Amino acid sequence: MCGLCGLFGGARHWSDAPGERGRTPEAERRHRVEVANRMLQPFGLRLASWAGRYTLTGRTGRAAVVDHVGTLWPTAERLAGRPCDPLDPALLGELERW
Repeated sequence: MCGLCGLFGGARHWSDAPGERGRTPEAERRHRVEVANRMLQPFGLRLASWAGRYTLTGRTGRAAVVDHVGTLWPTAERLAGRPCDPLDPALLGELERW
């Protein structure tokens, strides 16, 4: 998030927009967490929705607050201590089988 958006707060990230499938905002958020967890599992990470934000937790118990999905992957790399590529062909192949 740029400093200006953070300064004003309350700015919604595009990833928090309502889904196209008619889900409630809460159901859409749960769906995002479910999909993200499928992608994060190989890296030993788990995402949870919490107070309008997200918490990302690693196997060692390290955790970080994630404001929106746009900041998820840099935070995941920091917690995992290695690159986390959501576009990795092997990872995408696993998701297609899901």
